[in-house]
Amino acid sequence: MKNVEPYLVFNGNCGEAFRFYETVFGVEPKMMRYRDIPDKNNVPEADMDRVVHVLLPVSKAVAIMGSDAPSAMDMTIGNNISLTLNTESAEEAARLFEKLSAGGKVFMPLGRTFFAELYTMFEDRFGIQCMIMDHS
Repeated sequence: MKNVEPYLVFNGNCGEAFRFYETVFGVEPKMMRYRDIPDKNNVPEADMDRVVHVLLPVSKAVAIMGSDAPSAMDMTIGNNISLTLNTESAEEAARLFEKLSAGGKVFMPLGRTFFAELYTMFEDRFGIQCMIMDHS
């Protein structure tokens, strides 16, 4: 297996979430909205500004992908997706934790554990569960 790329589904705020992630990772997402797809025949007008697909390459090996659910779909943001961010340094772990956890809910503060030099669990302000792990 080359890699694992998490896919995040939102309820109309995918663009906002990925613009926020752009500020964290410093990489511009490649985003397409329903209005940009070639065949719009079955797309309701209410969905035209929703994101049909977004790709955010956070490293050479890993990208985060996502989309908005169609407005007709019952969508509940839950705890079924987690991003695990393995960092190269304690400084990087602290920086990512500070930015990503802002406005969210911290379940386990950034600290030493038996399995990592630094580890944290939290939910970001968009309801996405995250873990940061540093082994340096």
